[in-house]
Amino acid sequence: MKPTRVGAVMIHDVVTAEYGAPFKDVVRLLGEHRISGLPVVDEDGKVLGVISETDLMLHQVTEHEPESWIGRLRQLRHESREDAAKGRARTAGGLMTAPAVTVRADATVAEAARLMATHRIERLPVVDEEDRLVGIVTRHDLLRVFLRSDEEICSAVQEEVLGETLWLAPHTVEVSVTKGVVTLTGQLERRSEIPVALGMTSRLDGVVDVVDRLSYRLDDRRLQPTEQALHGVADDWLRRL
Repeated sequence: MKPTRVGAVMIHDVVTAEYGAPFKDVVRLLGEHRISGLPVVDEDGKVLGVISETDLMLHQVTEHEPESWIGRLRQLRHESREDAAKGRARTAGGLMTAPAVTVRADATVAEAARLMATHRIERLPVVDEEDRLVGIVTRHDLLRVFLRSDEEICSAVQEEVLGETLWLAPHTVEVSVTKGVVTLTGQLERRSEIPVALGMTSRLDGVVDVVDRLSYRLDDRRLQPTEQALHGVADDWLRRL
């Protein structure tokens, strides 16, 4: 069982701008392709930065609004020198935010989502080992993972977690799913199997949260090392979580 990787949801055909592309060409690209941002790349396809609609708005405010409005806007937004430079920019290189926050294709969807939340951005250029652009992923692309139905999630928990990983007999644990929230109810043989069940369930695509209603028959935390080795897959899976 593996979580969805960025490479499985990213867009491969990426609209880009070169460093020296004029301001109007950047606006035209965004309008023609109906997108809200794009990466800026060099001749080798390496990502130099990212331009968003916000970057373009800074330019428009500086270019067209009266000075009194500019002053008040900058005061309200605590505008930095970088913002002021973008307002005067005439090319993609001057407009872009750099360095770009990027992600690898083999990163998980959860890791990509964490990057977006941390940096408060809506898109991530996807790069290879040499930092060359191979795709782009947006918040919308990541959220598609959570559109998985409750029925699909329930089947995945029963088959991949309880059956294939913990080797439990059918109906040992009751699985219920409501709007992505999984509830596990039942008794496991060993206490160490509980964090395995909870951890692996939480990593399934589409799972929002996991409610623990599990008990255990044997507390294997008190067993001797030689005895613990006889007790199945739990320790191995715990090390992977």
